[in-house]
Amino acid sequence: MHQQLVIEKISSILEATDSTYDVKLTQLLDNAKRIFIAGAGRSKLVGNFFAMRLVHGGYDVSVVGEIVTPSIKSGDLLIIISGSGETEQLVAFTKSAKKIGANIVLISAKSESTIGDMADAVFQIGHAEQYGKVFGMPMGTVFELSTLLFLESTISHIIHDKGIPEEIMRERHANLE
Repeated sequence: MHQQLVIEKISSILEATDSTYDVKLTQLLDNAKRIFIAGAGRSKLVGNFFAMRLVHGGYDVSVVGEIVTPSIKSGDLLIIISGSGETEQLVAFTKSAKKIGANIVLISAKSESTIGDMADAVFQIGHAEQYGKVFGMPMGTVFELSTLLFLESTISHIIHDKGIPEEIMRERHANLE
């Protein structure tokens, strides 16, 4: 019963999400000198998933907040994952990156927000009214799971679009595990 509830809810969110986002996001990734990904809490974990897959795809990626993350520069892309688009720390990151001349993408449950107002592109996952309370999926679960699947679908698009063989991806995977 609960598996079906989760599957149906996430499916409805993804069906309501613009089907051209994967192509648009891929273009932004391809045009960036480097890619930085930021989120807070579980959204940061979703960003970590995406960052790893982008590395497998051959992109130069850093996760904001890691000790080895370099400074962002003009021409770089900052991807913010925030359901609300209002997380204080992420607003500060966005302001700093914008001032430097980096491009900003917000992936959010809301089309309008403080971060969205500063972003060069906003990818709204589903529609805001789909994010009311869902029994059994508390505190942002719907956004996080929907975003994870959207970003994995984008990786699938990149792999097919660029013809990246799994063997190449395996070569790029961490080997100190």
